[in-house]
Amino acid sequence: MNTETHEKLKTIKQSFHLSMNGTISHSMRTKGLNYKINWGIPLHELKVMAQSYGKDPILAAELWKEDIRECKILATYIMPPEIMTPEITRNWMQQTSTQEIAELLAFNLFRYLPFANKIAHEFIASPQSITQICGYQILSSLFADGQTPSPQNIDSFLNQAKVTMEDTEIKTKHAAYNCILRFCGLGESYTKAARKNLSHLDIFQT
Repeated sequence: MNTETHEKLKTIKQSFHLSMNGTISHSMRTKGLNYKINWGIPLHELKVMAQSYGKDPILAAELWKEDIRECKILATYIMPPEIMTPEITRNWMQQTSTQEIAELLAFNLFRYLPFANKIAHEFIASPQSITQICGYQILSSLFADGQTPSPQNIDSFLNQAKVTMEDTEIKTKHAAYNCILRFCGLGESYTKAARKNLSHLDIFQT
């Protein structure tokens, strides 16, 4: 780590003390969001803080190494998508232990990757629920942005969504369900495809 990045990291950590919110931190712990260190700083404050640093791959990489909630969230904001490779993306995913960080990785960073669609399909087929949640969040973001999947990807998505919706993991099912709704939002033909493939799940209003 160079001197400039070291000083930035030091300044960021010091700022967390000033912005600490014990009430939010305690609330997160009671809801199962366990981090080694969690200052309870709201997302909107972290986003503003990230804007002051801009895109900085070196700082983002160092922030990600820290086992601190706020550091990891800042990393998702300031890492340039073009710097990420499939290998780095998988490594970051493997180092993610909470649903909050998985969703923020998807929404703030992974959705902008040039290989976002491919990695999302890989993630939703993972045996790890937190990885699946990230994958569905990436696809939800892509669908929300109006990106339409190829016929092959439609089949892949709906087949995997069916498997997920038949599972017992509530959080994963919720992520898949929201993704299905985003998929249907692409247009009538997509809604028909979802209804045809997922009709037995009784998730559509009549």
